[in-house]
Amino acid sequence: YFGSRLKSVCGRSSQVSLLICPIHTLSTMAPSSLIWECLKGHTSFIRKSVNCKVMSAEPGNLCGLHSYKFSGLTGKVLNVAGSKKGAKESIVMTTAHKQASRDARPGDRLLHTGLKKSSKKGQAQLTKALEGGCYRQDLAAMAAAKYVKVKTSFKKKKLAFKSRRASK
Repeated sequence: YFGSRLKSVCGRSSQVSLLICPIHTLSTMAPSSLIWECLKGHTSFIRKSVNCKVMSAEPGNLCGLHSYKFSGLTGKVLNVAGSKKGAKESIVMTTAHKQASRDARPGDRLLHTGLKKSSKKGQAQLTKALEGGCYRQDLAAMAAAKYVKVKTSFKKKKLAFKSRRASK
């Protein structure tokens, strides 16, 4: 029965996977709160320690905490992080793609946007993306604070050389 119904709906044989069938579109996917309930105790990204909060190593998790608010696996993603390619260091903002169809493509789900290192321009760019675009306004202040921390982490200590000739 199921195979014949699948063939009539998809126009393909019953050996076709349900993931290919157009009847399973994103509009029929589960809400993010249900996905969180399924994942919150059983994900490989959980990092537990004694006398510490439960942390998470998910891509797109702003604070690294294992909670629904910061989760990068459910709903909208937001992260500000530093990236290094060779000698070049850059600040990258990670968000989820606006098109809902990209959720089904794990490789294309996240957008990585470079932020300017100039404090004034970088903060303006971050504010425009979050508050101007109505995207995760609840995390805008935390993202701005993390931007400043990432920017300061790029600063190198200047080495102080002592002269051998200087008097003691």
